[in-house]
Amino acid sequence: MNTLPPFARGVRPFSRILRLTRPNRADVIAFLLLAGLSVLVIRGTEGVAEPLSQLRTAPVTLDPWNLPGYALRTTLRMFAALGASLVFTLVIATLAARSRRAEQIIVPALDILQSVPILGFLTFTVTFFMGLFPGQQLGVECAAVFAIFTSQAWNMAFSFYQSLRSIPSDLEEVSRGFGLSPLRRFLRLELPFATPALVWNAMMSMSGGWFFVVASEAITVGNTTVTLPGIGSWLAIAIEHRDFVSIGWAVGAMAVVILLYDQLVFRPVVAWADRFRFEQTASTDRPRSWAYDLFRRTRLLPVLFAPVTMIGQMLILFDRGRPARPVANRDRTGSRIGNLIWTALLTIASLFAVWTIATYVARTLHWEDAVTVFGLACLTMLRVLALIAIASVIWVPIGVWIGLRPKWAERLQPVAQFLAAFPANVLFPFAVIAIVHWKLSPDIWLSPLMVLGTQWYILFNVIAGASAIPTDLREAADIFGLRGWQWWRQVALPGIFPYYVTGALTASGGSWNASIVAEAVSWGNEKLTASGLGAFIADATAAGDYPRVALGIAVMSIFVIAFNRLLWRPLYTFAERRLRLA
Repeated sequence: MNTLPPFARGVRPFSRILRLTRPNRADVIAFLLLAGLSVLVIRGTEGVAEPLSQLRTAPVTLDPWNLPGYALRTTLRMFAALGASLVFTLVIATLAARSRRAEQIIVPALDILQSVPILGFLTFTVTFFMGLFPGQQLGVECAAVFAIFTSQAWNMAFSFYQSLRSIPSDLEEVSRGFGLSPLRRFLRLELPFATPALVWNAMMSMSGGWFFVVASEAITVGNTTVTLPGIGSWLAIAIEHRDFVSIGWAVGAMAVVILLYDQLVFRPVVAWADRFRFEQTASTDRPRSWAYDLFRRTRLLPVLFAPVTMIGQMLILFDRGRPARPVANRDRTGSRIGNLIWTALLTIASLFAVWTIATYVARTLHWEDAVTVFGLACLTMLRVLALIAIASVIWVPIGVWIGLRPKWAERLQPVAQFLAAFPANVLFPFAVIAIVHWKLSPDIWLSPLMVLGTQWYILFNVIAGASAIPTDLREAADIFGLRGWQWWRQVALPGIFPYYVTGALTASGGSWNASIVAEAVSWGNEKLTASGLGAFIADATAAGDYPRVALGIAVMSIFVIAFNRLLWRPLYTFAERRLRLA
């Protein structure tokens, strides 16, 4: 006779969890790896609590022997930012997908935030964090981590939001049939379904963060410049001194670091996340990882992590929430009067923000300035459209080919991460030299610099979408002999389209952001400028003309929101209604 209470049935006996088995060779190797990583983490965080004055006594130098320590500090900052981005994504994207009222605020806010330059965040976050920890490096470290966070979070949030909005209808019906509470629905359905795409976007976010390490580690506050030990600071000094050898050392260190965390972190996570693919036929060609296979063969690690897994099981067992309302019917929640009041409040708040910005700008500028900025924004928008179209033609076929071949994905994954992580500002000197030498037009040939660091959003999302195409669907296409354009039209494009929209949306937002550094490029005494909104904001920032900076950022935000609402949001809706898996 079973005497256990209902909520405790199905839980493994505690004695079984604590039962130790004889460790094997995999346990020894895994223990050495984890111990080594722990030592590196402790070593990398030693200087965080030191006084800020220590940075002046031990400045960053271009000594190759110091580069491994700098690489360690930068990597820890990036993983700290990635962890914060993951928490932000799980909370904010879930709230936007479940609540229509929250969506009306969160989605436009994400559209604006992904287009705001990183320097715009640093102007107020550095002072804030340094005020929290006065006289300590921890304040500047937090500011640097937050700056990297702003380059990682938006892409992951959009990916998770898109995944929650495109859950197959039959899975939603099953969750409603079982009466799953919001917590159980999130843990049993939403999080597993969105995990594969989220993993690929996390890799892209990690790689995209390398573009911002120069700005996040070499921070200027008023007349004071704080340089944190890291690869970004090394690159900033090397570029300032035109030291190509030191730039080569930094790029080589980046390649080694990317290869290490690809093998030890991302490739095992990709292999683990493959179990959550939505399909009815098991795939015979799955992602593989030696580290993942190693940890699966261990005997003691499951015992060590048993308390963590028990916490999740207890949360589910003690959950007594009501069944979750379906996401598709979330527009019906709430009274009509409440929705009208909410919409009215949002409209009033938006009009007040517009009026505040217009009043501030009108004090020192004229309407002719606004017309000029509008024209410059149109030029930048044409560049963004052209570049996204070209990047799509190139990377969509390549991404589908890679995503459908896990073995090639394993080989090309670190290469793609390195290309996405390669700092585009390292290429700026070569672009300036080439344009000046051949007397090319900056308006045309500076444009590709805008998409160098953002085109990879399209590639990574397309790879995630292609790898998520169910095996049974691919086998059915082979049985019916679908080939050529018919296969693309009926299998590949519908399968990757929601993921492509997410990648193109984040790539376009990132291109607007990158226009500030790509439309005004300098190397030594040579300075090239392309006509556009990015160059306008860069020049106004350098001149300290804050009204023009505010006008430029406001116009950029308006264009990004309008661009997303008129193009990408309708494509999202089309993908949800017509291209969802059944």
